[in-house]
Amino acid sequence: MKAAFLHQQYCIGKVASRVAGVFVFIILTSLAGFVRIPVPFSPVPVTLQTAVVLLAGLCLGGRFGSVAQAGYILLGVAGLPVFSAAGSGWLYLVGPTGGYMLGFVIAAAVAGTLVRRRQAGLMGIFFSICLADALILLSGTAWLKMSTGVSWLQGAGMGFAPFIAGDMIKAWVVALIYAKIRRRVDELF
Repeated sequence: MKAAFLHQQYCIGKVASRVAGVFVFIILTSLAGFVRIPVPFSPVPVTLQTAVVLLAGLCLGGRFGSVAQAGYILLGVAGLPVFSAAGSGWLYLVGPTGGYMLGFVIAAAVAGTLVRRRQAGLMGIFFSICLADALILLSGTAWLKMSTGVSWLQGAGMGFAPFIAGDMIKAWVVALIYAKIRRRVDELF
């Protein structure tokens, strides 16, 4: 009886930690959008959001990491100024950066699932993050192409290629951070 009670308390604590983690990563994704560097030849700015999105997937796991990103999008669509540069509203999603936000949900799920299932080392974490990040860039580039009417080559030149080097650096930093905090994160979530 006592063991069942303790197990129930443990499960309630895990759920509460995951819910808190989802809210923390919604806030962090929003704040990371304020670190914004315009790219002169692209409607897509450089932000720190991709790093936070990938860290959300790693820390919370694929399911809850993607829930955090979906929550971020829902709050923005509902009118809260959480999108990059304090943007909000439904029209923000159909603009040139909407595909990247869809990619956030997918990438958090992929990064979290790959790393948690495989219990990957540092290089495995890094490569999983790179794959997930490529999904953000591909999703964003496809939407950018559709929303602006440019060719695939122009879309890749505006929405994929300019971000590769910076995203590789962010991926390495996220991998290093996660490798350091992994044990504690596993205990929390």
